[in-house]
Amino acid sequence: MLPLEGITVVSLEQAIAAPLATRHLADLGARVIKVERPGVGDFARGYDTRVEGQSSHFVWTNRNKESLTLDLKDPDGREVLASLLESADVLVQNLAPGAAERLGLAFAELNPQHPGLIVCDISGYGTGGPYERMKAYDLMVQSEAGVLSVTGSPEDPAKVGISISDIAAGMYAYSSVLAALLQRGRTGEGSHLDVSMLEATVEWMGFPLYYSYDGAEPPPRAGAAHATIYPYGPFTAGDGATVMMAVQNEREWKNFCAVFLGDPTIAEDPRFVTNSARNEHRDVLGERIAGRFAELSAHEAEVLLDAVPLAHARLNDMESLWQHPQLAARNRWREVQTPAGAVPSLRPPAFTWSEPRMDPVPAVGQHTAGILAELGLSADQIDALRGRGAV
Repeated sequence: MLPLEGITVVSLEQAIAAPLATRHLADLGARVIKVERPGVGDFARGYDTRVEGQSSHFVWTNRNKESLTLDLKDPDGREVLASLLESADVLVQNLAPGAAERLGLAFAELNPQHPGLIVCDISGYGTGGPYERMKAYDLMVQSEAGVLSVTGSPEDPAKVGISISDIAAGMYAYSSVLAALLQRGRTGEGSHLDVSMLEATVEWMGFPLYYSYDGAEPPPRAGAAHATIYPYGPFTAGDGATVMMAVQNEREWKNFCAVFLGDPTIAEDPRFVTNSARNEHRDVLGERIAGRFAELSAHEAEVLLDAVPLAHARLNDMESLWQHPQLAARNRWREVQTPAGAVPSLRPPAFTWSEPRMDPVPAVGQHTAGILAELGLSADQIDALRGRGAV
């Protein structure tokens, strides 16, 4: 038995944050009913066509779900949603700002009718405040949260290559729903979760934020290198391959000088004797380290880094990641069906107690008729709703 079997989640979701949160709930056994627009569905279905003609974003975040199409501007569509909420445990939504309130889905309105219902609202900036009604996409929030100010090269800021603000909000929504379910098990009461992409991202900005405390200079943009710890980042071996390495403490630094650089006296140089000193003189030290890497192939460098021992890594691309030997050795890949056929899908992280749930990614409205029949609608009633475009 999976931990969330018997829990029903109704999700008015789109894009990444809410779908990622509910996919994790579904991975743990929850029944997730994904409410989509009739005809087109979640707009993330159209982001690209890279997975057998389907969106990479959508395939990633929507396995294990049932797709129900509803026009929530139609009274009959809203009535179907109200019927679903009668037996739901969790409502998740990341609609446009103000849309949930206009649909009567605010926690304050739902709670008297459904006192055990957990309502999770995911938005760009949260409830209240001057930004409450602003539209928010990942890049906008990364920018507002200061991510771009510490990411990129000294000349050019850069967004993180994945949707970290969406992902952060989705993961906080996921963990908060789990906590709310535990609390409801003790009190019998539902709760309201107000998850802000901005606040989730600012939480992840803790290091640069505190590093800049009380007006101090913020960490510089340092590309793939660490902004304040040195040496920590990429170096090019003699065969052209990039090797990442990291020195985390003075013991590692001394061993690195003796074993990798072949000169233990470098560790005692006043310019390099502490991390702060090394960071201040990273240009001079970097030339010396780069010269040593240039004498070695990537494999030879990795053997020496193992001997230190020091953390190191190859700079993998996506093709290498699909073939990563550690994921293969730990048997982390499964197959998931989609409307266009089976695709590989990563087993949920940390999942070890049983074979995980890896059910299909749904087509738009694939489960509409079945869900409506569960609610007591006849075939004729369902056909009538379809004919009017209400479902």
